[in-house]
Amino acid sequence: MLNDQRGTSAVEFAIVGPIFIMVLVGIFYLCMCLAVVGSMHYAVQEGARCASVRTMVCTDQTSTLAYMQSHYFGPTTLPTFTYDPAAVCGHSVSASINYVLDIGLKQFNVPITASACFP
Repeated sequence: MLNDQRGTSAVEFAIVGPIFIMVLVGIFYLCMCLAVVGSMHYAVQEGARCASVRTMVCTDQTSTLAYMQSHYFGPTTLPTFTYDPAAVCGHSVSASINYVLDIGLKQFNVPITASACFP
């Protein structure tokens, strides 16, 4: 009776399974957060470059903001884009968003910003 090993795998899975699933969900949300960061940086770099080089496409603030929004490919809603044509460094653009990082038991608000300036 003491050497009966039936059910030990189920007990081990009951202990380790939820932790493993929370780690997988956390990794998934962290990867999505990194995708948001990369996409925001790409969008603001392209927006600053368009404002200073492609003046036929990005003629004013509205068209530059629309150009940046079209180059954002993140998994969440659109960030808030801003454009300052009179910056010291040239055409300055920036973006910001509050990303919710969900790791299973707790959610964190992660403020993400990106900015670029192109002369």
